[in-house]
Formats: sequence, C-alpha cells, structure tokens
Amino acid sequence: MAKLQLVQDPAADELLEANPFALLVGMLLDQQIPMEVAFGGPKKIADRMGGVDAREIAEYDPEEFTALCATPPAVHRFPGSMAKRIQTLAQMIVDRYDGEAAALWTAGDPDGAEVLRRLKALPGFGEQKAKIFLALLGKQYGVTPQGWREAAGDYGTAGSYMSVADVTDAGSLQKVRAYKKQMKAAAKDKAKAAKG
Repeated sequence: MAKLQLVQDPAADELLEANPFALLVGMLLDQQIPMEVAFGGPKKIADRMGGVDAREIAEYDPEEFTALCATPPAVHRFPGSMAKRIQTLAQMIVDRYDGEAAALWTAGDPDGAEVLRRLKALPGFGEQKAKIFLALLGKQYGVTPQGWREAAGDYGTAGSYMSVADVTDAGSLQKVRAYKKQMKAAAKDKAKAAKG
C-alpha cells in the first residue's frame, strides 16, 4: 500500500494511515474548507490531546473539547459545531463498534454495500461523503470488500480524479481541485439556466 498523502504533511498523513478513527474524523471535517486542512485536523487534535482516540474524545468535557478545537490554528472554520460532530461520531464508534473505527469495515465481513450503509449511519456522512470515504478505503487504505467499487459509484472508478480518494501526491491533488472547480461551474450554469 502506498503512503497516504492527503495532507501533504508526512506526520499528519502518517497519523491518518495508522489511525482509522483519525481518517474518519478527517473525512467528517472535509466540508467548506480545503481538503488538506480538513485531513490535517486530526493531527491538531492529536497534538493537543496526545492522540485521537474515539473513547477519549467521547468522554471529553464538551466545552473543553470545543475550546481545544477552536485554539488557533482551529481544527475547522466552524470549530464549535465540528467539535460537537466529532464527539457525536466518537460516541457512535464507542457504542456501536467498541471504540474501534476499523470495525465499520471489518466487523461481520461486510460487503461494499453494507460498509456504505454503515458509513451513511454516521453523523455528518451523507450519501456522497460515505461513497467518497468508501472509495478512499478501497483505493488507498487496502480495504476492498466485495462490491466496493459499485457501492462507491463514480468515486470508485479507477483512474478518476474526483475526490480525496484519488489524491496520491501534489499533482493528483491539483487534478481533483480542477475537477471540483469544473463541477461547481457546471452547477452554477445549470442554476442560471433554470432561473433564466
């Protein structure tokens, strides 16, 4: 398995590679901020708490955890609401998977459709985010349950540059950025045409 390069910072990427819960938190944070800032969030938490552990985060005092997430540089541009989401996610991982995030894709030997269903049950993981994360697991994390590409939809396509699942270096990050920019422009044009 190639080394993850989602943040383009070796220490932050190593944490994501070694800690499935950190990877999940990075995906949760990946909205309304640059992708590498989102996936760098778990490293900021780890530096401030001494690790990124679902059980420890779930039990952390909510006000103190919010302050920890808001400390500059903040974990997200909306540190308050994201701190709550991270703690909710942590609590769900503790309650359903005994604190082991990897059990999401290993417990009971699930197929791709089941892993997708489990991901969509997480707070902050809608259909699209769940599919992107499933594609990330399959393309870069060595998690390839039967039918994962089909369950991930277009994001599972080999050789595409559509999401974080396809970022393997600085060049692919630029290709994904260009694709996202193109999609935003197309959506804007479509909205204008609908109004016109």
